[in-house]
Amino acid sequence: MQAPDQKILGTLLTESRNPATEHLDQLPTLQMLEVINDEDAKVAAAVRAELPNVARAIDEVAARFSKGGRLFYIGAGTSGRLGVLDASECPPTFSVPAELFQGLIAGGDRALRLSSEHSEDSPEEGASDLATTGFNAQDTLIGIAASGRTPYVLGALAHAKKIGALTIGLTCVPGSAISQAVDIAITPATGAEVLTGSTRLKAGTATKLVLNMLSTGIMVRTGATYGNLMVNVRPTNAKLVDRAHRIIAAAVDCDMATAARLLADSGDSVKTAIVMGKLALTREAAEERLAAAKGVLAKVL
Repeated sequence: MQAPDQKILGTLLTESRNPATEHLDQLPTLQMLEVINDEDAKVAAAVRAELPNVARAIDEVAARFSKGGRLFYIGAGTSGRLGVLDASECPPTFSVPAELFQGLIAGGDRALRLSSEHSEDSPEEGASDLATTGFNAQDTLIGIAASGRTPYVLGALAHAKKIGALTIGLTCVPGSAISQAVDIAITPATGAEVLTGSTRLKAGTATKLVLNMLSTGIMVRTGATYGNLMVNVRPTNAKLVDRAHRIIAAAVDCDMATAARLLADSGDSVKTAIVMGKLALTREAAEERLAAAKGVLAKVL
């Protein structure tokens, strides 16, 4: 295990001391929260400055999805947990297989609940964990590290680069080792944290915002939505069945009873139900139209 370079760590934006919060422990609770909120308000602007890079990443990944590629997130600590979170939310939201979005964290799934900070110091483990998944040249790797220098993530990115896969870096330190090692660097500069070095705060918020954009944008580009409707949703519980009925009713411009009937007749496929209702087609004909359009509802309609 390689010891971190203290000189390098001390110069990172994410490790610097925030003059606005030097006396945080002496403030009344409400004023303390106002200071924290003021710092949080800076995050959206930092993310906005990186939108061109986020857009490029979305278009590149969407193109790879059309050729059978998958998206992998990898990180340690908070960064790793946020990646796993985003990956795990895509299958129920967009009705895609779990293999399409995969999240890896240093220390394995146990590290999602229990700290395993030492695991981040091995680039070899990062490369090995990624290789074990069957990651290939058609896939994309997003390396997430607030500091931009996590060895575990750098090792995985080096492996991805070696086999010709697309690499994306998400870090809050512009010009970092990770941002220089990838094809596309997304670097919202969130600056000094409220608590010095606690990157679960502003850096973590920026990371979550960018990940939300990436996965949602990729799914929009690949036809998983219709307007702002979540037409790929799986109606697997009472809440999602109700949501499916409302989506169908909005898209078809029908009442809820008709929407419920269409969903039942479609075999619980929201897209098929909408095509049936909008174009007055049978289930079989609607499924054929969708297949011909590769599942893109807007093309069918």
